[in-house]
Amino acid sequence: MSKEERNITWQSSSINRQDREKHNGHRSRAIWFTGLSGAGKSSLAFALEQYLYDQGVRCYVLDGDNVRHGLNRDLGFTAGDRQENLRRIGEVSKLMVDAGLFVLSAFISPHEQDREMVRQLFEPDDFIEIYVRCSIQECERRDPKGLYKKARNGDIPHFTGISAPYDVPKSPSFIIDTEQWSIEEAVQEIVQHLEQIGALQLPLPTKTALVH
Repeated sequence: MSKEERNITWQSSSINRQDREKHNGHRSRAIWFTGLSGAGKSSLAFALEQYLYDQGVRCYVLDGDNVRHGLNRDLGFTAGDRQENLRRIGEVSKLMVDAGLFVLSAFISPHEQDREMVRQLFEPDDFIEIYVRCSIQECERRDPKGLYKKARNGDIPHFTGISAPYDVPKSPSFIIDTEQWSIEEAVQEIVQHLEQIGALQLPLPTKTALVH
C-alpha cells in the first residue's frame, strides 16, 4: 500500500443499504449477464429493466458498449484493459447495490477468473450470474453489429468465440438459452428465479407487459 493510499479512508453515511431498500420497497441485487456477442445479453437486460421499472423497482442497466462511451473510454481491448473494464464495472455495480438498486450488467466477460474477481466484490446472495447461452453459429448468423464478419476478415483481432476463447461459466446462478426462449419467456424465467431465491416478490410478467 502506497503512502497516498494509507491516507484514504472510507466515509460512512448515516443512511445504510437496509434503509435504502426499505425506502425503495425492495431488495437490491447485482445481476450479471455473460455470453458471446450476439447472444442477447443487452436485449435481455433492457427487457428485464423495463419490466422491473414498470413494477416500481429502481433499476439500471450497465451495458458493455455504453460504458465505453464515458467511464471506460480510456480503455482498449488488451487483456489488461478488458480486466480493468470489468473491475470498474464491478465496483460501480457494488455501489449501486449499496444504493438500494437492481443493477443489470451486460458484458461478454469471457474469462472465468475475471467474473470471479467481480463476484468476490459482493456478498454471496448479492451477485446473480446469468449465462446467456447461444451457439456461436447462431450468434454469427445474427451478427447484429457485423462484428463476426469483421473478425472473420481479420479486422478485429482477439475476438471472443473466433480468435479468442470464451470460458463457459462453471456454476452460474441461472442459464438462459436464447435459441430456445423468446425475450419475453426469458424475462419470465428470470423473474421466477429471482422470486424463488427471495430476491424479488413481483407478479410474473406477461407478453403484454413487455410490449411497449
